[in-house]
Amino acid sequence: MIILLTVAIAPSLALFSYFYLRDQFAAEPSKLLFQSFIYGAVLTFPIMFIQYVFEFEGVFEQVFNQKVLFPSVLEEFFKWLVLIIAVYRHVDFEDPYDGILYGASVSLGFATVENVLYLMEFGLETAFIRAFLPVSSHALFGVVMGYYLGRAKFTKGTNGPIWLAFAFVSSMSLHLIYNSILYINTNLSYGVIPFMLFLWWFALRKVKQGHQLSLTHYHNNSSLHP
Repeated sequence: MIILLTVAIAPSLALFSYFYLRDQFAAEPSKLLFQSFIYGAVLTFPIMFIQYVFEFEGVFEQVFNQKVLFPSVLEEFFKWLVLIIAVYRHVDFEDPYDGILYGASVSLGFATVENVLYLMEFGLETAFIRAFLPVSSHALFGVVMGYYLGRAKFTKGTNGPIWLAFAFVSSMSLHLIYNSILYINTNLSYGVIPFMLFLWWFALRKVKQGHQLSLTHYHNNSSLHP
């Protein structure tokens, strides 16, 4: 059991450490980062319950809607909702790049519990492929969501709500594409692997843009206090 938990949790810790160490502005991890991870972990159970109820009741007639569309919308909506309620107005949300960290933290909390439950059922043989696909994809969805969350919070004027909505739409769309590819094409080399390479490129681009936004944010604030 200890080995299983270690293998299940290790990818999430590695991914989070990677994104955290790229933060040029944080002196130390905030308590809110840990709380965000816990929020994401707890989210796993109501999401799984809702999915089970909908499947048991036969709400969706088409398999695509049940296996692809509904999980994509449901999971990203709940992660987005947690970020809005628990993180968006928090005092520790200090610069745009923080949005990336909190988005990744919530997503990795969810992915970690999901990974533990999956490995408990199917064994360690699937650990590597799950680290590469579901765990890392959730982290990258969270990075994209968090980037736009940061833009929403620190954008002056009336565009904040638009970026806030885009935080959900962008991550949900990426999740939907990911699930659709897995549903349509079981050949990883011609299906999801090319998309994962694109997703890494896209998310790392948002990381770079998040850094630039934070630099601008701190420069503007420092210029107000000579």
